[in-house]
Amino acid sequence: MAFGKLYSYPGNPRSTAIRAVAKANNLELEEVEVTPSQPTEDFKKANPLAKVPTFVGADGYVLTECIAIAVYVASQNEKTTLLGKTKQDYASILKWMSYFNSEVLPKLGAWFRPLLGKDPYDKKAVEAAEKATAQVVAVVEAHLRDNTYLVGERLSLADVFAAGHISRGFEYFFGKEWRAANPNVSRWFETVVNQPIYSAVVPEFAFLDAPKLTNVAPKKPEQPKPAPKEAPKPAAKPAQEEEAAPPPKPKHPLDLLPRATVPLDEYKRIYSNKDTPEALKWFWDNWNFEEYSIWRLDYKYNDELTMTFMSSNLIGGFNNRLEASRKHIFGCASVYGQNNDSVIQGAFVIRGQEYLPAFDVAPDFESYQFTKLDPTKPEDREFVEVQWSWDRPVVVNGKEYPHASGKVFK
Repeated sequence: MAFGKLYSYPGNPRSTAIRAVAKANNLELEEVEVTPSQPTEDFKKANPLAKVPTFVGADGYVLTECIAIAVYVASQNEKTTLLGKTKQDYASILKWMSYFNSEVLPKLGAWFRPLLGKDPYDKKAVEAAEKATAQVVAVVEAHLRDNTYLVGERLSLADVFAAGHISRGFEYFFGKEWRAANPNVSRWFETVVNQPIYSAVVPEFAFLDAPKLTNVAPKKPEQPKPAPKEAPKPAAKPAQEEEAAPPPKPKHPLDLLPRATVPLDEYKRIYSNKDTPEALKWFWDNWNFEEYSIWRLDYKYNDELTMTFMSSNLIGGFNNRLEASRKHIFGCASVYGQNNDSVIQGAFVIRGQEYLPAFDVAPDFESYQFTKLDPTKPEDREFVEVQWSWDRPVVVNGKEYPHASGKVFK
């Protein structure tokens, strides 16, 4: 009997360690291939957010979040050495797993996904993602200068987990020149991928001589040539038993929702053409919050922000990567403060009641904290008005930050 089901998709780097430790512990996992943008009913029942990986145990125990699943599967072997010897080892393992999951992989995704045509391409955004990747990998390079593994003197879950996450870099970008400049990360990665626990679930890895992807727009797929026209055939009499052709599948999950009574485009025009106070009054007087919801966005890494113009570019890049959801989102995000002392906040109205279908088209959406706002609460309405007016400062942790620059997504 299988230990449980793992909902994921082939090659998902967040599932590699889970599959590896399950096999090492002789636990049978039933792997269920899913498409997060088109979730099946049983997948949505297990995880309403339709995020992968998701684990459902044979006993009905449901677990989401890749770090939690990997730790749970590894811990099934009471004699495992993958979770360290001490409490400090265990804490350090969790630290590095979190670092690769929240810092390394999202930045790699923002680098390679546009080049594969999976996200809208923007040259400057890709350049920024490449620089951001170099910054976070440099931390790992420095740590591995004096350490064979991420934690302790032997392979741990952190190594297996992190190798799966950074593998996209070695798959697409990290050629000989990069590896020469980052010898510690390269040596560590080669060591881990050749360990039996890893190679048992991942095909043999071939290192690049030169980057496979460069910063150029992906080629658009060639359109098939139209077939030569044939002489029209007599129309067949419709048979009553014939079924109507099925409607085309929607391109975006939010297209499945019923038509809204108030189109979002209408408010985009009002916001653009009227004074902001008048546009805000119209919004509160006319909006249907059964069809739409409003969300607060807070950037998770304000302590890493430097020049305000660079932070503004970061917002612009995020907006570009939201292109696939443009007809379902309106809002503003801004930089508040000054160089080397700033924060990023925003407020958005979206179709539906969950933020994920609207925002997960941008690979860096995980860099933001999403908080649902209640339009009946005065403090939440005030937050939206501040974010959409740009005429007042914000207060974060008791400190006031004046408005520096903002961008509208419409």
